[in-house]
Amino acid sequence: MNFRKKLALLFAVLITDAFLGYGLSVMLRADGTARERHTGTAVSAKARIRSGGVLALTFDDGPNAAYTEPLLDGLRERGVRASFFLLGDCIRGNEAIVKRMCDEGHLIGVHGMSHTDLTRESTEEALEQIAETRAMIEAITGKTPEYVRPPYGNWNEELNEATDMTPVFWSVDSLDWKLRDTWQIVRSVEKDAENGAVILMHDEFDTSVEAALQLVDNLTASGYTFVTVDELTVD
Repeated sequence: MNFRKKLALLFAVLITDAFLGYGLSVMLRADGTARERHTGTAVSAKARIRSGGVLALTFDDGPNAAYTEPLLDGLRERGVRASFFLLGDCIRGNEAIVKRMCDEGHLIGVHGMSHTDLTRESTEEALEQIAETRAMIEAITGKTPEYVRPPYGNWNEELNEATDMTPVFWSVDSLDWKLRDTWQIVRSVEKDAENGAVILMHDEFDTSVEAALQLVDNLTASGYTFVTVDELTVD
């Protein structure tokens, strides 16, 4: 198993309650040693040893016919690229939005066909969901997705061994799906934002779009730069 997959598996098996956001994760210090952190799960970041702060803004459960394009408009105006983890069931009818994501330089990954816990499916069924969504994205963009965000952050060794995709988790949960209030979401993220953070959001609520763009403005003003998750992942 290569280092990247070992690292991804280490994060996955230490999750104790990812759905509630209290899973135990391990992140790397700049010297490569591990430290524990009770904030959900995360992809470790080479960003931690760069000068200046970098963040990855990520969105699950799209594309959404009503909210994804206004989000893309705002990101384009700000020159920011994000990472989108798509549901196959939401891609149908929204192919033009997926193509736009790709054309504008955003990272596109797999979130499954529907929002089901892949670890509760048989390995074969889970792999079929991943493969079908991956194929849909590739047919639209001409690019094969390399990253998967499992719903609820639930992942296991069997899936890790059976796929060549890299699982992506998070270190800051915006709780946007629960709060549904722009300023509460902004405050929730800003208090936990730090260099190398992976921020979890959803492009299916107007308050999430408003909060995401406000966060970009606020955190950019504080010296952060936004990058896609492939620019954060340890080589």
